Amino acid sequence: MAFVKDMLRMWAHSWKRFISIAMITLLGVAVLTGIYAGCRDAFRSTDRFFDAQGLHDVQVLSTAGLSNGDIAALRKVNGVAKVQAERSQEVTFDLDGRKSATMQEIGTNGIDQPYLQEGRMPKKAGEIAVTRKFIRDSGKRIGSRLTVTPESASSDTSDTNDTNGADGTNETNGTDEAPSFPTKLTIVGVVLDPQNLSNPDGYSAMTSFRSTATTDYTFFAPSDGVTGTLYTSATLLVKGAAAESTFDESYENTVKQVTDRIDGTVKTDRQKARRQELLDAGNRKIVDARAEADKKFADAQSQIDANRQQFNQQVDQIVSMQAGAAAAGAAANGANAGAAAAAGATTPQLDETTRETMRETIIAASPELTQAKQQLDQAQSQLNEQKASTEHTLKTKENELKTSIPQVRWYVQDRQSLGGFSALKSDLDSIQSLGNAFPIVFLLVAVMMSLTAMARMVEEDRSLIGTYVGLGYGRLAVASRYLLFALLACLVGGGLGLIAGFLGIPAFLLVVLQGMYVMPGLRLEYDWLYGSLGIALFVVGVLAATIYACVQEMRQTPASLLRPKAPRAGSRILLERIKPVWNRMGFLSKVTARNIFRFKSRLIMTVGGVAGCTALIVCGLAINDTVADLGIKQYRDIYQYDLMVVSDDSDASAMRTKVASDGRVTSSLDVRIESGDLAISGGGDGDSGKAGSSGSESIQLVAVPEKHLSDLGEMVTLQPVSSGMLGTSGVGKTGSLKLDDDGVIVAQSAASALGVKAGSKVRLTNGDGVQATAKVSAVNRNLIGSDVYVSETYYAKLFDSKDAKNTKNSKSSKDSEALTWNAMLAKLSGSDASQTDYAESLEEDSSVMKAVSCAHMADSFKFDLMGAVVALIVALAGGLALVVLFTLANTNVSERVREMATLKVLGFFDREVHHYVNREMMILTVMGVILGLPLGRLVGGMLTMALNMPSLYFEVEVKPLSYVIAAVATMAFALLVQLFVNPVLDRIDPISSLKSVE
Repeated sequence: MAFVKDMLRMWAHSWKRFISIAMITLLGVAVLTGIYAGCRDAFRSTDRFFDAQGLHDVQVLSTAGLSNGDIAALRKVNGVAKVQAERSQEVTFDLDGRKSATMQEIGTNGIDQPYLQEGRMPKKAGEIAVTRKFIRDSGKRIGSRLTVTPESASSDTSDTNDTNGADGTNETNGTDEAPSFPTKLTIVGVVLDPQNLSNPDGYSAMTSFRSTATTDYTFFAPSDGVTGTLYTSATLLVKGAAAESTFDESYENTVKQVTDRIDGTVKTDRQKARRQELLDAGNRKIVDARAEADKKFADAQSQIDANRQQFNQQVDQIVSMQAGAAAAGAAANGANAGAAAAAGATTPQLDETTRETMRETIIAASPELTQAKQQLDQAQSQLNEQKASTEHTLKTKENELKTSIPQVRWYVQDRQSLGGFSALKSDLDSIQSLGNAFPIVFLLVAVMMSLTAMARMVEEDRSLIGTYVGLGYGRLAVASRYLLFALLACLVGGGLGLIAGFLGIPAFLLVVLQGMYVMPGLRLEYDWLYGSLGIALFVVGVLAATIYACVQEMRQTPASLLRPKAPRAGSRILLERIKPVWNRMGFLSKVTARNIFRFKSRLIMTVGGVAGCTALIVCGLAINDTVADLGIKQYRDIYQYDLMVVSDDSDASAMRTKVASDGRVTSSLDVRIESGDLAISGGGDGDSGKAGSSGSESIQLVAVPEKHLSDLGEMVTLQPVSSGMLGTSGVGKTGSLKLDDDGVIVAQSAASALGVKAGSKVRLTNGDGVQATAKVSAVNRNLIGSDVYVSETYYAKLFDSKDAKNTKNSKSSKDSEALTWNAMLAKLSGSDASQTDYAESLEEDSSVMKAVSCAHMADSFKFDLMGAVVALIVALAGGLALVVLFTLANTNVSERVREMATLKVLGFFDREVHHYVNREMMILTVMGVILGLPLGRLVGGMLTMALNMPSLYFEVEVKPLSYVIAAVATMAFALLVQLFVNPVLDRIDPISSLKSVE
């Protein structure tokens, strides 16, 4: 019992060490669990939401649309739980300019169900539900009416399945009809699209560089009123996928098994079957057209024959009358009247030659008969020509049918192809990677500080340990005094750390996340396993340091422990050998130098601890500086143009005329801009048929006119880059990169994500879904967005080849035509504000689809999630620095109580004692700061390289001010610690302290 009381008394006396170990553990556990818990809570809530709304696991698209046969084939695939055929149509409407939307049918099989936020779900034809983004932009509300106009090429399927009939008109093949939606609409509800969780009222509204939507809005409509038997896509749920977390590798493996099966025989068979359906439909149309034409020609021939027969009868009647009259006259001049009477009573018999001669004479003598005969002959001639022309046309169509109908291509996509899903997953994965790296530094510092504190604690009880061992107490029992002390400190600190880690930090992160994404049903959850392991990790580290300190003392005999520890032998330090410096130093300066360098363990612990904390602060500020400079570097340095204007192909000429008439442009470059995809080429054929896989990146494909390739360098800074170490990259000379016809120039942001470099082969997909294998001629410095530059000639080589034609739908009509330059890069006159206003005014023009001001993008670019996490890390690193300095300062004072008492006996005033002790700590702190600054840059570069996010490349940047802030913050913490240490020095009693034995 006395042993226990003495142990408790010792614990109470060492409350400062207890607090230090507990605080370090608290910070470490909070960092270890907090960022993880925040990301995990977001992962789980979105996973539950996706399961509740039935977000598809697999989506199948086709260049020729999907038929009922395709849907039936997908249902038979092993592992498929549900299949939902979906219809959609692109429409336009007027909303401060021309805007586009996708009319999406609400599925009846429970897949991709929109989440109702306000109002009710649409049920009748003409009713729609819209997103909150549309409500915010349009100012409309529930009950408002809207009229939309279907686009001329509203869906790929509607054009793909059109072939020219015999009469030259476009008709839908067979019984397949493209989807069609009502155009008079009424808003009845506001919903959240499960495929896009971006918060239109939050920070995500500013991050337009990550938008992957092809239309401005999505309208959800019921099946009532939707016509068409051809489906735009098919969405699938996979058996067992809902039981897995959508963000885990196990989910990806489950889905991949099904996509591999679809990519196998199902995809190949249905592509062939669908094309054969199109061929059969085309042949049926030709047969029907021939039969219809033959019927029309037969009717026309019958009409001509009837008219000719009537004409011939009329002429024959005149011939007969003339012949009779001639015979009667001849008889009147004869010998007797009986012969004349007999001749008048009978018609004279004429031979065929005489009759035909008389017919021709009669027709020639009558203008009316001549005109009638000419009309009959002309009608017969025209009919014969039409027969020949129609037959030639039908023969030509029969011969061209196989080449005019493209090869059908299926694209099997998983959730990674959804822009909203991939952006959320990338954001959370990147933040989680920071949360996995920083606790390592906290753990190392905790072990170092625990070793320092516990070693001093054990050393102070040296004689007491010898007494207990001499009295027969086992070494384990004696060591338990210190092990239990460290364990209790870790458990208390770890428990508080779990509260902060599973409640405080996640609540902070989720507030920021909800400013970027809408997450229904979000709640904080505790992970018993991870929380327990988090505490156990620090318990093991601290107890290991405590065991080491105990072993170092207790391996001696009780007699040795009862005797005072021999003082450290005197020795010279390196500085003493530098005579010019040493001889000019004062007495107290020499004492300080000896105290710093003679006690190596104190030097290593103090410098290492301060360096680690400083490195953490620099690392956080480095990430912050890197993110903060992205917008300026991209939109001020890399993009030299001031304005980018994009229009529909049909409005391209009107757009250029509008911009030119405004008189704001000083120089411009016409280009073609398309949304596409870049992927690592598989096998070199560039046709994997699976877009949006983990090895792909959404890009902005920029085609440049052949005559103006050299002008691209005036609009965009072209600098070749190569991979560097620790987040750096080698950047070539400005202007040394040229666009040519041998390959494409890929943006650094996309190349870094995919591991692409100059000379690589990539699979490039253009805006029409055409895929081709391209060579990368160079990688260009680019930080935001993923631009791929291609020359006009190389574009035609890639996408106008026979191979490419077979993969594209009939929507692409650029096979034999010049490219339509649907965009303009321009330099403007005027201030940044006027340029921003001009871009906004252009968007109101009906010919302009999008107008982007680089000045506005540079000023408005934000990455709030990363900034919030960096602020959190810097704050925790600052707290760790404060605790470390406090622990080291108190340990330093406790080790030198007799020394401080001696100084007081010698006549040192309190302020002089403060200066004597604090100067050593400040020097050690400065040394730690000097070591920590480059270490922070090193760690910051490594962590920044790990932040692999879509359409972003983090070019590590640490501003001088950040180094100053980190150094000043650490020194300020050191000065703050002095305020706590100085009263301890003042309370040292010289007499009692000199009586004690250290």
